[in-house]
Amino acid sequence: MKRIYKITLLVGITILVSSCHNNSAPNYQYFPNMYESVAYEPYTEAKVFKGGKEGQLPVEGTINRGYEPYEYENSTAGYELAKANLKSPLDSIEKNSGKGKELFEIYCISCHGATGNGKGKLVEREKFLGVPSYKDREITEGSIFHVETYGLNAMGSHANQLSAHERWLVADYVLKLKSQL
Repeated sequence: MKRIYKITLLVGITILVSSCHNNSAPNYQYFPNMYESVAYEPYTEAKVFKGGKEGQLPVEGTINRGYEPYEYENSTAGYELAKANLKSPLDSIEKNSGKGKELFEIYCISCHGATGNGKGKLVEREKFLGVPSYKDREITEGSIFHVETYGLNAMGSHANQLSAHERWLVADYVLKLKSQL
């Protein structure tokens, strides 16, 4: 008899629990704003924003986070100005040739070679041709920094991979390599 009561109680609880659930209505949500946020569509009309549109331009003079302004333009004239006028802001204590060498070996050695002779692994395998030797070029720390920032000919910009400080370290190391050739 006890068994029949237990089974009846179990069936009753099951029916009670299953009858409370409504598939057409969603369950309660904890912090519903995180699941169903108010989304604004860009370029749609809205009276809340200036000009009546959602997508707004940045404020005049805004600089992107992490962006370091560089006053020389990406042109031949900018290169010549950087070559003649741009000097390293690093003092003798900040110039860490070990760090500069390490960065050179990561980013530059594959094309320019370990000594800066233009005979890196990619040149030996003929992936890139015409990489100049540092001794054949009239370069300054400003011109090296400019080329690392914007790139030149087949060499792309390294501004995304290297910070301005790291580019100055590499430029210092390249000048040391040039003096050894």
